[in-house]
Amino acid sequence: MMRTKVCMFVWNHFTNDARVMRECMALSENIYDVDLICIDDPKNPDLKAFEEYNQHFRVHRVKRYPDSMMFFQKVRQFKSLLLLAFLLWLLVIYFLPIPAIVCTLFAFVVLKTKLKTAIVRGSIILRMILKGFNKKYDLYHSNDLNTLPQGYICSKFRLKKKKLIYDSHEVQTSRTGYDSSFYGKMEAFLIKKIDAMIVENHTRAEYNEVLYGFYPYVVHNYPFKQIESMEKIDLHKLLNLPQNEKILLYQGGIQTGRGLENLVKATPQFNEGTLVFIGDGRIKPDLERMVAELDIGDRVKFLPKVPLNDLPKYTRNAYLGFQVLNNVCFNHYSASSNKLFEYMMAGVPVVACNFPEIRRVTEGEGTGVIVDSHDSDSIAEGVNQLLGNPELREELRKNSLKARDLYNWEQEKTAFLRVYSNFYKNRLA
Repeated sequence: MMRTKVCMFVWNHFTNDARVMRECMALSENIYDVDLICIDDPKNPDLKAFEEYNQHFRVHRVKRYPDSMMFFQKVRQFKSLLLLAFLLWLLVIYFLPIPAIVCTLFAFVVLKTKLKTAIVRGSIILRMILKGFNKKYDLYHSNDLNTLPQGYICSKFRLKKKKLIYDSHEVQTSRTGYDSSFYGKMEAFLIKKIDAMIVENHTRAEYNEVLYGFYPYVVHNYPFKQIESMEKIDLHKLLNLPQNEKILLYQGGIQTGRGLENLVKATPQFNEGTLVFIGDGRIKPDLERMVAELDIGDRVKFLPKVPLNDLPKYTRNAYLGFQVLNNVCFNHYSASSNKLFEYMMAGVPVVACNFPEIRRVTEGEGTGVIVDSHDSDSIAEGVNQLLGNPELREELRKNSLKARDLYNWEQEKTAFLRVYSNFYKNRLA
């Protein structure tokens, strides 16, 4: 049987994107042939421009910078060259002051202002589009709004139009960092051009129905099911903690709106245990300063981001895990959160925020306790409830291990493949 050729776009380096990896693997293991187009990382020389994961799944990374800017990027990496260039430039200014000043101003604008960002993003988008036109594909799949224009142009700007799937991992019109109305207007325009849409849960599907008048497909972001015998990295030894010390774990991006400041504020009220952060992000230095100011460095530890495949080996050390998003936008309020299910897979009870999708799983399956994530006192109360009641914690742990039989990708990928099968049947007809 001839395979359906799929071109998928994602706006990252594809080094830590579990959802996209699961989708691509699921397609390649069935009747689809997948090319994933993503972005190269010039800071990572080990990252390959082309990778073949299996016979039917390949990854293509397009260059991040226009060729005309690569010289400037390389020069910035070498101080000696930069100093030499500066000395030469002084000579040029001395002999040719007007042209040199004009060139200097232009270079400064390109490298230091928003124009540089526009040029870089424009270059990436153009290269993605050219790569998307490079082969004859049957279907295009755009992950999130920042690759939807590429998918739209590649699928519809042709005599014989192709199908386009919009896989929205976030609520694009209400999320942190996307405050401009431009994003909402762009999505409202492009969403009329797609053939199918995928969202992460039913709360977001209902929101989409109100906003755009149709109910999209729902594919939850569940991880692969784990097995009990999985290797475990000894976090106690790594952090120089006593083996009986209870690890209170947060894993994931250390970003604004995730309630992490409240976790630090709550720590002095924890009856026991060490709060451990695994991850990196913009506000990590702020949290480290807060820990120092509160003089609780002995009770809060930080570890850098670890490879996605290794993360479960760390998670299994935890006595409990945190998912305490703050209600700063609808994207957070409606989140299912992959962290919730990562803890579940490892049999780790959660202290979780009172948001609809998270509460539905946590209370419905009995896998943790619900707290007010905006209130450090409430967080401390939830933690102490589990610290002081080992029998309850053990019950929640067993419930988590039981629930992972339902909330896993092996079950969920059927819903994902169903979206594609509708198109495949239509193509055969």
